[in-house]
Amino acid sequence: MDRITRTFPRRDGGVVGGQLRRAAISIPANIAEGCGKSSRKETIRFFQIASGSATEAESHLLIASDLGYVSEEVRERTLGQLKVVQRMLAKLIANLP
Repeated sequence: MDRITRTFPRRDGGVVGGQLRRAAISIPANIAEGCGKSSRKETIRFFQIASGSATEAESHLLIASDLGYVSEEVRERTLGQLKVVQRMLAKLIANLP
């Protein structure tokens, strides 16, 4: 996301870009934390938080697009990647032993 947010205009002041970066960084951080938990319930909880962060990143990306900060091509490609992550997390949660 950093590569995308670097192109945001200065007038954004890092607001939308910062929120988008934080949400994107939260995804792998929560996956990693979930993998370090000792119970299935805790692991699932962190995977769900990661999925929520992916949804949050989608929202910030759509706002950035509405503001004209990203092209339609970048928006659609990135939304597709976020959907893939969400599907992977859903399958991980469903198949966690």
